[in-house]
Amino acid sequence: MLQRIQTVYLLIALLVTGALPFVFPLWTLSDGKAEFFWIHQAYAALFGLSTSLSLLSILFYKKRQHQFVIGRLNIILNLILLGVFVYRSLNLSGETVTVSEKGIGMFLPIIAIVFLVLANKAIKKDEDLVKSVDRLR
Repeated sequence: MLQRIQTVYLLIALLVTGALPFVFPLWTLSDGKAEFFWIHQAYAALFGLSTSLSLLSILFYKKRQHQFVIGRLNIILNLILLGVFVYRSLNLSGETVTVSEKGIGMFLPIIAIVFLVLANKAIKKDEDLVKSVDRLR
């Protein structure tokens, strides 16, 4: 399980979406106050769902097809999360609180997407290897 490279990639994606949002703020408001993900329930739910999908994918190490599908779902979820962050940072018209500085936390979904894509490539490579060995039998 842990000796496979996709598990390492999935663990990194799990840490990026599960631990780093507590450390890095999403953005800094115009009054100088840093805003973290737990301020909004939707952000917390999306980060939690992404973390859960990464953990679920690690636990399905014997079912490579399931791992691959869960990885794709997680990529889509992180793209949605990134879209929500970009939409929020562009300041909706009529909003009184403005985002003055974007934080590193806003770009965490990009890092997670990179590691999820790497994990899916490694899962696909494993699946192709198993299929080629099955043809030889």
